[in-house]
Amino acid sequence: MPKVYVALGANLENPQQQLTQACRALGQLADNGQLQVSSFYRSTPMGDVPQPDYVNAVACLDTQLAPLALLDALQQIEQQQGRVREIRWGPRTLDLDLLLYGDAVIDLPRLRVPHYGLTERAFVLVPLAELNPKLQLPCGTLIKDLIDDAMRLSLQRLTPA
Repeated sequence: MPKVYVALGANLENPQQQLTQACRALGQLADNGQLQVSSFYRSTPMGDVPQPDYVNAVACLDTQLAPLALLDALQQIEQQQGRVREIRWGPRTLDLDLLLYGDAVIDLPRLRVPHYGLTERAFVLVPLAELNPKLQLPCGTLIKDLIDDAMRLSLQRLTPA
């Protein structure tokens, strides 16, 4: 059974509550309900769209769902929490991205794993390293080796609500 990592992000309608609610839903997808979640972090938005800061985290779970079935389940959770896809990199109630699916490398029209932006995004790398400091990408690169001081300083760890 693969260990999967999912990025969570929100910047609308009480973002910390959105992530907490999403974690409950992810727990339903996890084998035996076992779910690990990183700290929540505040980060500045990507792109040129004016919007509030994001709250981000990463969750880790074991699941029996196949990759595309898991993607469908993640998108259903997003929709249940009011996700509307209007503007690329625009504000959202919830964004769930499948980062890693075991050691699999997946390149399908609907799904790329490892996630295409994983190696460049502090709001993904820092929580990943928090959950698993020895985590290694399928290519052999250690997550911790991709993180620099500027990435750490770009995030603000949030106190649990």
